[in-house]
Amino acid sequence: MKQESSRSPSYTVECEDFVHVVEFNPFDSGIAESLIAYGGNNYVVIGRCSFQEEDAEVDGIQYNKLRTFHHGIRVDAIAWSPETRLDALPPLLRFCTAAADRKLRLFTSDLQAKNEYKMMDGHSNYINDLVFAPKGGQEIASVSDDHTCRIWDLEGNVRACFVLRSPGMSVGWHPEDAFKLMVAEKNGTIRFYDLVTHQAILSLTTGQAPLMSAHWCLKNTFRVGAVAGNDWLIWDISRSSYPLDKRPVHADRAKLFRWSMVNENLFATTGFPGKMNSQLLIHHLGHPQPILIGSGAVGSGLTWHRTLSICAMGGDHRIFFWVTEM
Repeated sequence: MKQESSRSPSYTVECEDFVHVVEFNPFDSGIAESLIAYGGNNYVVIGRCSFQEEDAEVDGIQYNKLRTFHHGIRVDAIAWSPETRLDALPPLLRFCTAAADRKLRLFTSDLQAKNEYKMMDGHSNYINDLVFAPKGGQEIASVSDDHTCRIWDLEGNVRACFVLRSPGMSVGWHPEDAFKLMVAEKNGTIRFYDLVTHQAILSLTTGQAPLMSAHWCLKNTFRVGAVAGNDWLIWDISRSSYPLDKRPVHADRAKLFRWSMVNENLFATTGFPGKMNSQLLIHHLGHPQPILIGSGAVGSGLTWHRTLSICAMGGDHRIFFWVTEM
C-alpha cells in the first residue's frame, strides 16, 4: 500500500440543504440497499443507496430519496434506531436527532401517513453525540457540553444521568453487552460505565486536550480510537489503558474519528473545515502513512458503510463518498 496524494471523491450525491451531519444506518434494515440520513439547517433527509461495489447493475452509485423531514433548526447529530425495518408491513423508520436548541427529537415514520416526532428536553447546553441501545433500541444515550451523559427511554424520560468533569463529546454502546457504555470527554478522559451499577469500570486518557471525538470499534470491542489535538490515538483495552499507537495527522486539529464497520484495522479521521477544503484521512493500523487522503469542500460529518469499505462526508449541498481498496 503506497502513500496516496489527495483524491477527489469516488461518488457525489447532490443534496437539498447544507449537510452538517451524515450517517449510514449501522443496522440491518431488511433491504439490499443501505439507508443513509443527512441533516442540514432545516431538514433531515433519508435516502437509500447502492454501489457498484455490491451490485454489478449499478453504475457507480444509485441514490433515491425516501423522505424529507422538516426539522426547523440546524441538525447537530443523528442516530439510527435498530428498530428501523423496511421489510416490515408497515415499514418502520426510526431515528433521533440532536439540534442546536439543546433538544433531542425522536422521529418515527411508516413512510406513508404516519410521521411523528417527540421532543426530549433536559440538556442545558449543546448536545455533541447520541446513540441508540443496539439491542432493541429502547433507550438513547446522549452527551453534552453541560457535563452530563443522559440515558433516555423512548417516552423522553431520563433513566440515568452521569455527571462528567468536562463536556461530553462522544458516546458509544457496546454491541453485545447492553449494560456497557463508553463516554469520551473533552478533557481527554474516556470512561466505560456499567449501566447496572452506574459505576465507571475503566478509564483511559489521551494525555492531551481537546479530545474532539472517540469511537468504539464494533468489529473488535477491545479497540477504542480517538482524536485529540492534532493526533489520533488507539487503545487495546484488553492489554493496557495506555495507547497502543498515536500519530499526529491533522495540522489544523483533528475533528472526527470513525472505525470502519468491516475491518478492525481501518479508520478515518477528519480535520476542522479549512477556508476551502476539509481533509479526510483513511488509515490502516499496519501502515505508517494514511492510505487515502480525501479532500472535499467544507466537509462535516463522517460515516462508514455497514458492509463495504466506503466512507462518506457531508459538504455544501453534497455528500462525498470515498471507496477504500483494502
